[in-house]
Amino acid sequence: MINNEEKVTRALLVSVDSGAFDAEASLDELHELVKSAGAEPAAAIMQKLPKPESATYVGSGKLSEITELCAAQEIDLIVADSELSPTQIRNIEAATDVRVIDRTTLILDIFALRAKSREGKLQVELAQLKYMLPRLTGKGIEMSRLGGGIGTRGPGETKIETDRRHIRRRMETLKEELAEIEKHRDLLRRRRKKDGVITCAIVGYTNAGKSTLMNTLTDAGVLAQDKLFATLDPTSRALKLPGGVSIMLIDTVGLVRRLPHHLVEAFRSTLEEAAQSDIIINLCDASDEEARVHLQVTTDLLDSLGCGDTPVITVLNKCDLLDDSLMAQDFESYVKISAKTGEGIDRLLKAVEENLPVRMKRVKLLVPFAQGGLISEIRDSGTLIDEEYVADGISVEAVVDEMLYSRIKKFEVKDDENGMDNLD
Repeated sequence: MINNEEKVTRALLVSVDSGAFDAEASLDELHELVKSAGAEPAAAIMQKLPKPESATYVGSGKLSEITELCAAQEIDLIVADSELSPTQIRNIEAATDVRVIDRTTLILDIFALRAKSREGKLQVELAQLKYMLPRLTGKGIEMSRLGGGIGTRGPGETKIETDRRHIRRRMETLKEELAEIEKHRDLLRRRRKKDGVITCAIVGYTNAGKSTLMNTLTDAGVLAQDKLFATLDPTSRALKLPGGVSIMLIDTVGLVRRLPHHLVEAFRSTLEEAAQSDIIINLCDASDEEARVHLQVTTDLLDSLGCGDTPVITVLNKCDLLDDSLMAQDFESYVKISAKTGEGIDRLLKAVEENLPVRMKRVKLLVPFAQGGLISEIRDSGTLIDEEYVADGISVEAVVDEMLYSRIKKFEVKDDENGMDNLD
């Protein structure tokens, strides 16, 4: 039975356009962020200023307009499209009698809502505490309204009255726990390298379709919704390419423009999954008007993580929503797919194979019965083309990588027709 008494938070979006960034596009993104947090974007106000007012963010006249609008439209929450100081928050709340949060608090709140794994929760809490620490003093309405709501999830709700020393102590504990998780992640990464596992990370703007692509390629069962940050925790799944090579596909956290640096720092170890990968798929929603900006946001982050030498495959998703002539004109050199319909997936897989860090070999073997376990290894990490039990052992034709080939080449059978070929 639906509870009709549960009131949806009505939010007013406020932006100051100082020319520092594309304010219109950023405000549109804020609209989607508010919806992802579970609120209703009831109205939006933008003011052009050389710079935000130090005391009230907007000018005094605009603040009066906001106050009247809040009363007339029963606004429950004001969301500013910039990072606000404690003074600005306090003064706006005093004038409007409405709770105020900023863009950073909103994104942190969405992350707190989406985080499922222990690591994800620890990372979000650390980012929230870092943001909260300098803002402990001077909180107005937020201090007196402990009933929850957007901007108060996680630590913002449970540690609102703790002192700085307690928060710093908690931050140190979180850092230690995350360091242990990162150490474990690094060990797994090294083991994958040692075992010759090839990794391919999917990165891109939030809501570009990364989870849908992951599901299409691997049947991973990852949550795929038309929401910003629908999935937060990274997912890894094995994928066998058409040529027979098995790789590890990694889904990473989505990005947004002006991503709070608290989050970038907190999630650095997770984002390094992309930095340490052998191949990167930079996925973009081609149907979005800001597609080029989104691609640049991802490219800039990859550069900051030191991914300059890693092959990057730029993939345009949701191409089924665009006119073919437009696609040819604007994005001629990129791989075009629709993760939803499966269109272009063959081209994507071919591009991944072309960027593999190892060369594959086709080989014919005669494996002794005593070494039969090698057949399972070939099946797991390569392609078993043919297998036949003969008097002297197991006759095998397969495609393997160089690492596995070095271990099985002593069983190779060479003749004029079935020698070893390089597959490039």
